[in-house]
Amino acid sequence: MNLEQKQREEARWRILRVLDAGRPIGVSETIVWRVLADIKLAITLNALRRELTYLRDRGLLEIESEENETWYARLTASGVDVVEYTAPAPAGIARPRKYW
Repeated sequence: MNLEQKQREEARWRILRVLDAGRPIGVSETIVWRVLADIKLAITLNALRRELTYLRDRGLLEIESEENETWYARLTASGVDVVEYTAPAPAGIARPRKYW
């Protein structure tokens, strides 16, 4: 597995965690991007949108777009299950092993 792929998979897991923290309301892409930057996970806004779309296509989140073009994302029930370890994580998401 190459470094870029590992970073994408890590970003996907972190995105799910940020959205879980924001439940039940949607979280703006700007907030998600800032959180990822704060934990030293460099990602462009375009790359963030690509990963949000990937997670949406997996059925783990929904995306809303306002007139000003800002995206807001919220977890689906399936996304919550993945974050809470009650469902297996799909391939492509670097969820850590449950150790508790």
